[in-house]
Amino acid sequence: MTVMLKYALIFALVCFTLSMVFALIRILRGPAAQDRILAADALSINAMLIILTLGIDIGSSVYFESALLIAIFGFVSSTAMAKFLLRGEVIEP
Repeated sequence: MTVMLKYALIFALVCFTLSMVFALIRILRGPAAQDRILAADALSINAMLIILTLGIDIGSSVYFESALLIAIFGFVSSTAMAKFLLRGEVIEP
């Protein structure tokens, strides 16, 4: 691994971590539930990107599989929360 790639990965990790901190602040201070759902979605996306960046750094395929799981669960949970806010229920009778 080249030195330039190592510095780029470190910079990306710092940026993703900073973005996670801002999303966490929005979850805690969000004025509306929609803001909190959007911040939770951003938090899951940034967690996935951090895991992908670590997978590139270490070179293991396990990280990529776990990032795929985080992406799937993040999408399903955001959809379920949005549907709950829209209709008041997730599963229709």
